[in-house]
Amino acid sequence: MSEQLIEGLPDAVSLRCLAWVPFYLHPKLELVSRSWQAAIHSPELFRARQEVGSCEDLLCVSAFDPDNLWQLYDPHRDLWITLPVLPSKIRNLSHFGAVSAAGKLFVLGGCSGAVDPQTGDQDGSFATNEVWSYDPVIRRWTPRASMLVPRAMFACCVLGGKIVVAGGFTSCRKSISQAEMYDPEKDAWDPIPDLHRTHNSACSGIVIGGKVHVLHKGLSTVQVLDSVGREWTVEDYGWQQGPMTVVKGALYVMSHGVISKQDRESVKVLVSASEFGRRIGFAMTGLADEIYVIGGVIVPDQWNLEIKPMSDVDVLTIGGERPTWRQATPMTRCRGTILGCTQLRI
Repeated sequence: MSEQLIEGLPDAVSLRCLAWVPFYLHPKLELVSRSWQAAIHSPELFRARQEVGSCEDLLCVSAFDPDNLWQLYDPHRDLWITLPVLPSKIRNLSHFGAVSAAGKLFVLGGCSGAVDPQTGDQDGSFATNEVWSYDPVIRRWTPRASMLVPRAMFACCVLGGKIVVAGGFTSCRKSISQAEMYDPEKDAWDPIPDLHRTHNSACSGIVIGGKVHVLHKGLSTVQVLDSVGREWTVEDYGWQQGPMTVVKGALYVMSHGVISKQDRESVKVLVSASEFGRRIGFAMTGLADEIYVIGGVIVPDQWNLEIKPMSDVDVLTIGGERPTWRQATPMTRCRGTILGCTQLRI
């Protein structure tokens, strides 16, 4: 940066000033001058955001429509930011893992959800090992080191800054127990101990209390990893089945028309969720002290035979004395079944 960012100020001070500008305005800031453009795309600016405490927690969402598109949601300004299209060669990438680590959004594995409209055949191979990251500093997708095993419908979590993937289905739709760990700084994968059991069902993962919990659809048992390198243990917590998320270290589950706070000893009903009875394929995720229910489709009933893709965003605030629902701005591009949803701190 040869010219001063702000005349009369050292660049280090100017960067701290620019660090207070919200992320959604960055494309406009870089139009000011070449030096501002360089600053907006510099790691130094994002380090300054951490130093002054101006980091933003955004939601990252991808839906079935349109193909391979992600949007970011800014909860403080109630607006959506559209990212460049994920440049995967796989059409309608789905059943992938999505997490954030090292300040980047990662999209891992998955398979094609595209269907030939004439034959009804699924497009391409069932599972891929490709990995992509989106860097908000340069606002670009980059291919990363591939997973050791192609997989879809698997558990994917972040533990101690490393990405842990486990289970799922590999090529030829074979269920697998293999697990592996990715180091974002080294861009490298290493095998870790396999799951104790594999099941012919999709699995998902959540982190509670610094431990990875792998859940298989339809099973009450949970496989737990408390640190990388240790063996998995099998527990039966009696958790309810249904969409779940973690908010401030506590587990919340939507099941039987209600949202409940769940722990090992008890289940506390929080609020009714009966309005979501005909809505499937949505994402349920936590951010700050709120639970977001995003997208999905309305299934037909006897009065209405139409399948309706949704872009709606319903928000449950649980931090106050009484949980309350409100509606946020709907997704501006994405709609329908949610394929990926995670948080990203920028």
